[in-house]
Formats: sequence, C-alpha cells, structure tokens
Amino acid sequence: MSYIVTEACVDCVYTSCVDVCPVEAFHEAPNPKEGAEGTILLINPDSCVDCDACVPECPVEAIFEEDNVPEDQQEWIELNATAENHPIVPSSKDPLKGPKCANPNAD
Repeated sequence: MSYIVTEACVDCVYTSCVDVCPVEAFHEAPNPKEGAEGTILLINPDSCVDCDACVPECPVEAIFEEDNVPEDQQEWIELNATAENHPIVPSSKDPLKGPKCANPNAD
C-alpha cells in the first residue's frame, strides 16, 4: 500500500513532507490531470515504504493512504503512479503557493 498525494497539493507544493520521507519517494510534476495547470508533488508507489511520516507534515492535508483516498480523489491513485517520470525532490524548498493553491496561508 502506498500513500497518495491528492488535488489539495496542486500549486501549493509544501515540501515539509519530503524532509521526513526516509526514501526519495516524492517527485515534482506538472499537474497530471488532462488540461489542468499548476504543479504538484507525487509519491512514487514503487519507492514509498508506507511509513506514514509524510501525512502529518502536509499542511493542506493532501496525503492519504491509498485505501483511504476520498471517493472524489480516486483518480490521483493512478496519477501518482506516474511519479517516476518526473524529477525526485530530494529535500524541502520554499512552497510554491501558486494561484491554484488550496491554502496559501498554511505552514
């Protein structure tokens, strides 16, 4: 079972989750939803060790265990599976807080 980044991360890209990840499972990508804009983090399901350390670190509550992804966010399971096609984020950096960010005041 892997952890999944969902839509609330789009254009926020808070990376505190990256620092607590014991493996390099996070990748940064353009929003993979067809026709969508923005940037997001994705979790590579092949790298994720299911430790759950990232979940409490996400200030916009965008990370879920695969079995607990909300019904309206199920497409993100498949979208996270494309993570390996994008660059790894090896350490935290300043959040993007772009125009589509669900909560630009979170920290």
